[in-house]
Parts: sequence; structure tokens; C-alpha cells
Amino acid sequence: MRFLVLTVLALTSAANGQYEDSRQCDKYYECVDGVPTEKLCPDGLVFDPLIRKRSKCDQPFNVDCGDRTELQPPTPKGVCPRLNGFFAHEDPAVCNKFYNCIQGDHTEITCTAGLHFDEYSGTCVWPDSAGRQGCNAQTKGQKDANGNLVIHPKYAHATDCQRFYVCLNGVEPRDLGCTVGEVYNEESQSEDWYKDEPAAQPAAKKN
Repeated sequence: MRFLVLTVLALTSAANGQYEDSRQCDKYYECVDGVPTEKLCPDGLVFDPLIRKRSKCDQPFNVDCGDRTELQPPTPKGVCPRLNGFFAHEDPAVCNKFYNCIQGDHTEITCTAGLHFDEYSGTCVWPDSAGRQGCNAQTKGQKDANGNLVIHPKYAHATDCQRFYVCLNGVEPRDLGCTVGEVYNEESQSEDWYKDEPAAQPAAKKN
């Protein structure tokens, strides 16, 4: 109780603005003319005093709460453990899907092939970075000419035509590169010699 009184007294002398609570990361105080009003971020978001925008509530993975470890009680809705945020699939074996929850309404998102969702960063990362256990192998992937699932599928690199990925057992990615002078051909799933396209010839002028 004494701690709370000291906090309120400190805020009454503070300039107009928003100030974090010293214990609870999603609680803050809005001071107007020396009068502090206690407020809470939307469920799932936390207060970041460093944000310059009017709304200072952000995703937890973007905020360093430090010693402000307490949070408001969650308000779960459907597959969303809190009303707002990015959350792993409810089946712990499904590591390549996650939910984006906004006010309790969810959107299911699938990671790029070979990646797993990481709640600590709110993004899809390589499996060894996510460190999740018990994940199922992804069943959707490349198929050969006979319609059979490719055990170790290959994927072109997004920006470098000399690099490509091989996903061992469809799950564990390996970043590989072509030999000098070759580029990865996504259609043939193999390395080809690089060839310049012939320059277009100007049309002949009619007399």
C-alpha cells in the first residue's frame, strides 16, 4: 500500500503524458494537469514508454518489460488465449501454423515451407531457432511426376539465383549453393549453366 501511495504522489508532480506502472507491464497511468488515471492496454498487449505515438501499447515481443512482470488476467476467446497477439497453434505438434488475434477474432497463418512459428519473436523462423519439440513433419509439399510426395524437397532462394534450400524429410532446411557458373532451375529442380538471354533485335524498317 505504501508503495502505491508513493507511486501516485510521484505521478501528481509529473508532466502531462503516459507513464508505465512499476510492476505490471500492461498497466500505465495517463497524467493530465497532475491528475493520474490508471489504464490498461488491450488484453494481450503491453505498455512501451519509449513509443512516441499516442498509443503506446504494443506486442510483447517488441517490448522490454524488465521487472514489470505482472499482467492483467487473460480474456481468452476461441483459439486466442488473449484477445490480441500472435499465438501458436493449439496442437503443439502443428508448428508451422499460428494465429493472429485482434480483439478475439483470429486469422490462421501458415509459415513458409520449412519454417516454424516462434512465439518469442512473433515470426516464422528456422526450426533450430524456434527450438520446438514434437513437431509433425509437414505433409504438404512438392510432388514428383507420379504424384508422390518428395522426401527432401528443394526450394529456390528468394533473392539469390545461385542458392537454394533442401528440406530434409520436408522439415529441416539446409541452405545450399550452386557451383560457379551455375544457377538453380526451379522447374527441373537441378543446377543449370547460366545463359544470357539473347538481346532483342530491333524490327526492320520498311521502305
